[in-house]
Amino acid sequence: MRIAGPSSSARPAGSGRAGETGVKRRGVRAAVRASTRKAGPSTRTTRRFPRQAHAERLAPYVLVAPAVLIIVALRLWPLALGVNFSFTGDGELNGTPVGPANYLELAGDPLFRIALRNVGLLVLLLPLAVAIPGLLATFIYLRVPGHRVYRSVYFFPAVLSPVIVGAIFNLLLGYDGPLNSLLGAMGIGPVDWLGDPGIAMFTVVGVHVWATFGMALVVFLAGFSTLDSSLLDAARVDGASLGRTVWHVIIPSLTRTIQFVFVTTMIGMLTSMFGLLFVMTSGGPEGATYLPEFYIWHQQGQMNRPALASAASTVLFVVMLVVGLLQITLLRRTGRQD
Repeated sequence: MRIAGPSSSARPAGSGRAGETGVKRRGVRAAVRASTRKAGPSTRTTRRFPRQAHAERLAPYVLVAPAVLIIVALRLWPLALGVNFSFTGDGELNGTPVGPANYLELAGDPLFRIALRNVGLLVLLLPLAVAIPGLLATFIYLRVPGHRVYRSVYFFPAVLSPVIVGAIFNLLLGYDGPLNSLLGAMGIGPVDWLGDPGIAMFTVVGVHVWATFGMALVVFLAGFSTLDSSLLDAARVDGASLGRTVWHVIIPSLTRTIQFVFVTTMIGMLTSMFGLLFVMTSGGPEGATYLPEFYIWHQQGQMNRPALASAASTVLFVVMLVVGLLQITLLRRTGRQD
C-alpha cells in the first residue's frame, strides 16, 4: 500500500477562491473598459446637447414669426396709424395735431350717442343671438324630431349677400307687405317694422341673426364632436329632461365653444351689419338704427371727415375689446361655478 504523496497538480488551500476573485476582478475591469468605450459617444452627444436645446427653444419662435409679422404689418401697424390720425384735424387742419378734440366732438354728437346706445342694445340681445344656433345645434345632435330639416336648411341664409337679404326683408316687412297682410287677417293691426324708431333696430338685428346664425351653428356642431357621449347616456339613464341635460351637461361641456361663439357673434354684430342697415333703413328712422360702423361710413364717405371717422373707429375698437374681455371673464367664472 502506497501513500500518495503530494501531487504536482495539487493546489494549496485557498488557491481556488483566489482564482475566482482574480477572474471576477478581470471581469469587472473588462466591464469598466466596455462601459467607458460606450460612454464615449454619449459624452460627445452631451457636449452637443446645449446647442440642440437652444435650437429647440428657438424653433417655435421661428415657426410663429411669419404669422406675427403679418399681423403686425396688416393689423397692428394700421391700427396704430389710425389711432394717431384720430388726434389730427380735418379740412383746413388736415394733418395738424388737435389733441382730443375729435373725441370731445364725438361725445357731444347725438348721433354717435345713439350709435353707442344701440351697441348696448346689441350686447343685451347677444345671448339670444348665441342661444338660437346653440339650440338648433343641440336639436341636430340629439336627433330630435325635425333635425333632418334643420340640417338641410340651416346654412342657406349664410350664403346670401346682405344686400339680397335686406332687399328680401324690405319686401316682406313693408307696411303693405305680406307679413302685415297676414297679421291683418289675424285681426292684428299693421306694424311699421322699419319706420317705427322703437322697433326698427330690433327688426334689423333679427334679420341679421337669421342671416348669420349658420356659421355659429357650424361651430357648435364642431364643439359637439368633442362632447363625451357617456355624460349624455348617464343623463338619459337618470331620467333627466331635455332642459336639464342642456343646462347641466351640454353647456358646461361646451364652455370654450360658447366663449368663441359669443366673441365672434359680437364682432359680427358690431362690424358686419352695414349692408343690412344701408339697404333696410339707411340709419333711420330718425337715426334710430345708427351703429358705430354706419356712423364711421357717414363721416368718412359723406362728410369727408376722416380724422373724426378714425376717432369713432378707435372708440369702436375699445368698446369691442372691453365687451369681449368682460364676456370671456363672465363665462369663465360661470363655468367654474358649474
